[in-house]
Amino acid sequence: MNIAIFGGSFNPVHKEHVNIVKAAIRALSLDKVFVVPTYETPKKECAPVSAQDRLNMCRLAFAGIDGVEVSDIEIQRGGVSYSYITCEEFAKKFYGDKIYFIVGADMLESFPKWKYTDRILNCVTIAACAREREESLQKAVAVFRKSLKKEAATFGYVGAAVSASRVRALAALGESISDYVPASVEKYIKERGLYVRPELSGVKNYLSPVRWQHVVRVAVCAVENCRRTGVDERSAITAAALHDCAKYLTEGSPELKGFDFPAKVPPMVVHQYSGAYVAEKIFGVSDENVLDAIRFHASGKRDMSALAKLIYLSDMLEEGRDFDGVENLRKVFMKDLDAGFAAALEHQIKYLKSVGAEIYPLTEEALDFIKGKQNDK
Repeated sequence: MNIAIFGGSFNPVHKEHVNIVKAAIRALSLDKVFVVPTYETPKKECAPVSAQDRLNMCRLAFAGIDGVEVSDIEIQRGGVSYSYITCEEFAKKFYGDKIYFIVGADMLESFPKWKYTDRILNCVTIAACAREREESLQKAVAVFRKSLKKEAATFGYVGAAVSASRVRALAALGESISDYVPASVEKYIKERGLYVRPELSGVKNYLSPVRWQHVVRVAVCAVENCRRTGVDERSAITAAALHDCAKYLTEGSPELKGFDFPAKVPPMVVHQYSGAYVAEKIFGVSDENVLDAIRFHASGKRDMSALAKLIYLSDMLEEGRDFDGVENLRKVFMKDLDAGFAAALEHQIKYLKSVGAEIYPLTEEALDFIKGKQNDK
């Protein structure tokens, strides 16, 4: 019998998870697929949703698909979920059967860093798909082969750009997630209020529809890069949602009563300061790290936190931006946060000079500081 294990946090499960399983069943002639939500995933911090909710959503998403069973083996075990333990348990239970372990290209590339890879590979054959880009799978297979001197099975599936982090960001801001999750899962999330951040619901009222969609894209960009940059997801959503909250407020706005407008600040930069004020006074944000990320998202400054750099870059590079050079800046950012930040600051300063606009001193100071930090490395 051919069986497969498909594990993950599934926080939440989305349409691409379902499509991957369907493609694997066809390509690998699978008789049975076990979808295994983790109890706790190593080194993965994100929105706190219970293991039971994630299990329930998986059961809804995979209901009615022949040969698919959602297993609570890792949830029942508790603690940090390590794949080698699960693979060994399945190998004992299905001794003599062919067992695959399904992963996307991103997970295949990082597989050599997993705990006890030799014990995993003694039990299963890794089966990988491209997820979004075919070339990503080819690269991951090469890394896997070079690191472990093993071959991975592959199956021909290239999916859409969907991530659980994108779904969480959209749900947090009350946006539709119907394009990304099965209808039954969307209903479950809405009925239980999973991921939603009601304290941020009023931000939309301060912005035009076009500006709000920019804010949503900034939040998505930030959250999709939280794990890679070591930034807390909840803080990233808060800062992203509020970074432009004072964009259209003027000195006479009641929300800015008591706010001292800074002198000698370019008009396009002032809203970062007033935004931090509104975030604290109107929306009740007390986390100085979040307030600082809002306060300097347009200009940058010396010695910014990882969160502040992430918000600056997400504001500049969110998927709706299409200025000359944006794709190159995105590539640099994806490789390294500091390198991306330095490249973005250089681009901004060069652009401002080209149009004869005022360059705020903090931006130049930010670039000098980050370059110095890179030289020290």
